[in-house]
Amino acid sequence: MTLPSLPQRTFCMIRHGQTTANRDAIVAGATDVPLSDLGREQASKLSSLHWLQETSLFVSPKTRAMDTCQLAFPDRTFEIHEDLRERDWGEFEGKLVSDLPSRHAEPKGGDTWDELLARVLKAISECCAKAEDSLPVFVCHAGVIRAAMVLASIGNDVPTAPNAKPLFFRWTGEGHEMTDQLAGVLQL
Repeated sequence: MTLPSLPQRTFCMIRHGQTTANRDAIVAGATDVPLSDLGREQASKLSSLHWLQETSLFVSPKTRAMDTCQLAFPDRTFEIHEDLRERDWGEFEGKLVSDLPSRHAEPKGGDTWDELLARVLKAISECCAKAEDSLPVFVCHAGVIRAAMVLASIGNDVPTAPNAKPLFFRWTGEGHEMTDQLAGVLQL
């Protein structure tokens, strides 16, 4: 299957800090769970990064993503984009992560993988257009980042994105490549 293309530009995605559900290995895609103490610490550490390029911040409506953004980018405004929310796992919400089926499964009462891909493509496309010349930075979720990796043809079987770490989808002129460092954009 040929997937639709992401915008031909560089953008950054940051998974929220660790949540109480992450800590306890509980599925909480659609469930609004708070950051753990470690997650708040992870998000706060992001505030020490020095961005060398103007950024536009786009955030999932889930509390864990908004809190991460506020801790990482204090005193900055951000735009909430509904389509950056995590996948709803329906009947698997609140269960152990080890009980999750393949991402291609269609959980009763939840989102399908194809629905997530379409939603993430729409969100990234809309936000990249709004960002104009600034670097779009998305504070979102592991499933959203995984969908972006698939849409960017970076890979299907990639590890889960780490909490509170910028991941750059660098446009090469021919496609996207993912990196955790990008010269001229972020000084660690």
